[in-house]
Amino acid sequence: MIDQPPIFLINLDQSTERLEKSNARLAKQNITCERISGVYGKTLSDIDLIKNYQPLLNRKLFYRPLSKGEVGCYMSHRKAWRTIVERKLPYAIILEDDFQITGNLHEMFAAISKIEVPWQLLKLSAYQNRTRAIAFSYPVDKTFKLVIHKKAMTGCCAQAVSYEGAKKLLAATERFARPVDTDLQHVWETKVPVYSLMPYCFEQDLDFDSDIDAIAAQDSPKKRFFKRKHLQIKEKILNKKATAKIINSLVEQLNALN
Repeated sequence: MIDQPPIFLINLDQSTERLEKSNARLAKQNITCERISGVYGKTLSDIDLIKNYQPLLNRKLFYRPLSKGEVGCYMSHRKAWRTIVERKLPYAIILEDDFQITGNLHEMFAAISKIEVPWQLLKLSAYQNRTRAIAFSYPVDKTFKLVIHKKAMTGCCAQAVSYEGAKKLLAATERFARPVDTDLQHVWETKVPVYSLMPYCFEQDLDFDSDIDAIAAQDSPKKRFFKRKHLQIKEKILNKKATAKIINSLVEQLNALN
């Protein structure tokens, strides 16, 4: 049996019930995790809030301001990435504390160990358990496939991040302006290709209320609508080019192995 990799659980200090449920769910498969104390956005001072989050850049790159909760969520993931880099871990699995387990995690660990090409970020779940069109896939073993979606999946409930991936993500997000999962979709900016390992072994527990507080005050609905549409058109073109480049690179690596 493959040893379990480091597993980091992002959990707010006050969310003790979530911590207990997360540990219990992992324990059913004899798996343990290390808690990462989440950044509680509501308590961030104005100075702390703008250490990484850039409101002026937000107005340029996104269609609405981020809430303090979203900023705290982003900073929590950066703490996890920084831990991977500081400890020089080959990779770690990062969980948010609203996950459910839907598959055999030991089989998933074994599948990750069988991936023959370098990878930097593996999605292990989807936001609200949604689906998305697949652009390319190849079998890792009899159960799992390495998948490239036409657009990277949103949500950060469960993902694996490598040492190189964590380094690149920290460098690319020292100043951020969008939610963390949205930035991860911008692979042409982060230079971190996003794969999925499917079928997913985690899903989001939709019975949990979100720990991310309500969206911050926004501009007029009309202005937001046109801003969002403009960004969607621009990013659709950039994403299509970036996805094609990622697929071509992966195909070349796979062909070199054969």
